[in-house]
Amino acid sequence: MTTQELATQLQERFDAEQGEPDGLASPGWLSVTVCSDRLLDAIRWLWEDAGYRFLISAGSDLRRERGKYLVTNLFAQDEHGIYLAVHTEVDPEQPSIPSITPIVPAANWTERELRDMIGVVPVGHPDPRRLVLADDWPEDLYPLRWDVEHGIKPPPSDCQVPREPPPEGSSVVPLGPYFPSLEEPAYFRLFVEGEEVVGADYRGFYNHRGIEKMGCSVLTYNQIPFIAERICGICGCVHSTAYCQAVERAAGIEIPERAKYIRTIMLELERMQSHLLWLGIAGHIVGFDTVLMQTWRMREPIMWLSEKLSGNRRVYGGNIIGGVRLDIPTEVHQDVLDMLDKLETEWKALYKSIPGDTSLMARLRGTGVLPHELAVERCVVGPTARGSGVAIDTRLDHPYAAYDRLEFEKCVHDGCDNLSRTLVRLDETLVSIGLIRQALQQMPDGPILTQIDEDIPGGFEGFSGVEAPRGEVVHWVLTGDENRPTRWRPRAPTYANLQVVPPMLKGSQLADAPINIASFDPCFSCTDRMEVVDMRTDDEYD
Repeated sequence: MTTQELATQLQERFDAEQGEPDGLASPGWLSVTVCSDRLLDAIRWLWEDAGYRFLISAGSDLRRERGKYLVTNLFAQDEHGIYLAVHTEVDPEQPSIPSITPIVPAANWTERELRDMIGVVPVGHPDPRRLVLADDWPEDLYPLRWDVEHGIKPPPSDCQVPREPPPEGSSVVPLGPYFPSLEEPAYFRLFVEGEEVVGADYRGFYNHRGIEKMGCSVLTYNQIPFIAERICGICGCVHSTAYCQAVERAAGIEIPERAKYIRTIMLELERMQSHLLWLGIAGHIVGFDTVLMQTWRMREPIMWLSEKLSGNRRVYGGNIIGGVRLDIPTEVHQDVLDMLDKLETEWKALYKSIPGDTSLMARLRGTGVLPHELAVERCVVGPTARGSGVAIDTRLDHPYAAYDRLEFEKCVHDGCDNLSRTLVRLDETLVSIGLIRQALQQMPDGPILTQIDEDIPGGFEGFSGVEAPRGEVVHWVLTGDENRPTRWRPRAPTYANLQVVPPMLKGSQLADAPINIASFDPCFSCTDRMEVVDMRTDDEYD
């Protein structure tokens, strides 16, 4: 099905109007508006009949521009390579919309966030508790409304968010907010009977950063990439690439071919060092620190190379709207290839040793079971999905940068357990080595940045998905005036994957909970979108 065929189907079935808000047409992208009384019918058809995968929702305060709120539900059809935005306008006098969560369980968090941040209530949502806002945040104060100032510090209220009650006969074992095997704040309440986990509840967002508010109030288009790449401690280049591509597509900016290859190389370097970091941490959690020592030793040359290319052990500051700021000159290519050769040899030896290690197999095989059907229902992404036999990979399903010029295959395992998720990452590291070699061999000469002489027009819509080490990152942008977006909505892969942890933990052993959670490679900072404020000076840091 092409985007035009999809637009025709949506118009005939649900009276959908194409092209609101205004946007430039691009292959694989469709934007439609559906009225609220037809929304559930349209979502049910997309989800149950047309095979669309839910990505994220975004709420936008467009009262100044149109006198409305805008709710945007984003979907992907991976088989046909289509991204779809379904917009619904909401009357500010009656800020509510039918909840799609009973149809699409993966929309649970994002609809709760819609209520927290914009004040649009998803009517019929099965879990109306707060998600992002603190328990003592005042009622009727919604941070993403345009008339709420960035940096507001309201006095605390005495409101409380109710907790999910444990099943009858079970005990509560708290895991977090600070726990030795979880390096960031997250709070899991595990409901246990003996040693068996019979349920769980998650409370996060302890460090909500408010970067989306910053992006539409105090930052300009070309300042946002440097904030976007600090959403996550690992996936910096991923987020800045996704943001820049979203703006470039909204404004119709074509970047140079050389820049596409450089972005690809930077992204794959990031993937390799992330997978090596994760494997070391996983080894540490199961009490096998030899894996930690070896993989972190192997990771160091990647970090040294990143520093040689960018000046940082992480590839920071590489992306900007229109291309890249950092070149990879020919004289550095051999250094890259030498590092890849050494890593490949050591990685293959490590890969060969893991299946024969009794201790690792005892902790990984058959634990942390995430059935294929549950992975599809909850729209998990990345190695978490591919370890449960869900064959999605944005690099191949929705190509970007230079991936459509390179030869590689998806890494998929169907064991649905911690071992399968481990094997996916082991395979993908070798694939990344091959992709960088191909990119260096094919990289064309020429400029690395497109000169942009005119202001980016307001009222246009852009979207980008990028395959991060943890899974698909998505950024949606609605362009605006004053050299900044009207709305910027990023979604990290952990946001999608964390929602499946409570049902996945059910039936597992309490001792396996840390590695079961860690097998998703959760990043709580990129999910929370955190910011640090120096109370002495009021300076803000990421």
